[in-house]
Amino acid sequence: MSHRPQSIGVDIAACADRIEDLQLRDGAIPWIETGVWDPWNHGESAMALAVAGRETAVHAALDALAERQHEDGSWLGELGAGVPMDESGDRIAPPENPVTARDTNFTGYAAVTVLRCALALDEPRLIARHAGMITRALDWVVSHQTPHGDVVWRKPDDGQPLEDVDSLKAGNASLYKSLECGLRIADALDQSRPDWARARKTIAQTFTDRPHRFDRLGEDRSRYAMDWYYPVLSGVLTGLGAKAHLHAGWDKFVVEDLGCRCVSEEPWITAAETAELALACLSIGETVRAQRLLGALAPLARDGLGYWMGWQFELGQVWPKERPSWTAGAVVLAADALYGLSNGSDLLIRHARPDAWLKGDAESRAY
Repeated sequence: MSHRPQSIGVDIAACADRIEDLQLRDGAIPWIETGVWDPWNHGESAMALAVAGRETAVHAALDALAERQHEDGSWLGELGAGVPMDESGDRIAPPENPVTARDTNFTGYAAVTVLRCALALDEPRLIARHAGMITRALDWVVSHQTPHGDVVWRKPDDGQPLEDVDSLKAGNASLYKSLECGLRIADALDQSRPDWARARKTIAQTFTDRPHRFDRLGEDRSRYAMDWYYPVLSGVLTGLGAKAHLHAGWDKFVVEDLGCRCVSEEPWITAAETAELALACLSIGETVRAQRLLGALAPLARDGLGYWMGWQFELGQVWPKERPSWTAGAVVLAADALYGLSNGSDLLIRHARPDAWLKGDAESRAY
């Protein structure tokens, strides 16, 4: 596979090198040298390796994901929000006993990971090899959907009712995409999963008809950029409604010529959120905005060593001083979607209607 770093503004090989440098012998891909692992960010990194054509590393990453899956279909992942900083305040310092959870969004993302890797490497056998892993994962996810249509963010504690666990907007939007990819995988194997199709359609209906179901128990998460753009990126919102939604929050989250804030009131833009916002723009046809967002990340590129996590623009400095695997991964996936670098480059920005599988509409769900 041939890439042109100078013409696209992203050094794909350098990003892949950074991810491979972090990959462990068993194939797992932690955030940084000192650790932190979860299946979602592992998958983001694996997909970037596939775009870069790193076949051996991708196979190892997918096998590691399968090896770490629990019998019930879920994964136990570390929660990044619970990871402290070191004494200097500049570096991430994973604790000896990390905060973990069996996160539904983390689990569902395996379907996106497998399909994207199979397409990028043009290896259909990866779908068959990991179909059982995806089936177990999405069955577990769907078992955590409430009667209202929202999926709670984690496995409840023993004896805890499902209703006592909150449902998150970004997580449900991501699961909407994960279920789409799961249905595409089922199609590829000549299988029918109307239960997944109904779960996906009901998530979409919850966004439009019952938005109060999200963040009903916790903090107001409207300050987080992911909750703003993920419904557009995932295809829950499409067309003019998606454009209006993205435009309405633009000035709240976007700092022109710098990128996307992670949290609306913080003077901190992050490379991963900026790259994902570029994907959201592409999903509604706003190519110029996507190009500008990706171009704004050039100062965060570390020559041959991936991307810095973010930029604190009031202090005028990189913060934290980390280059996570998934940050490089997000930038590669955005560049891939923007410039068509690999097979299936439009997977993350092309969406099937929520009822496509229920109606048997093959054109809308073609993978």
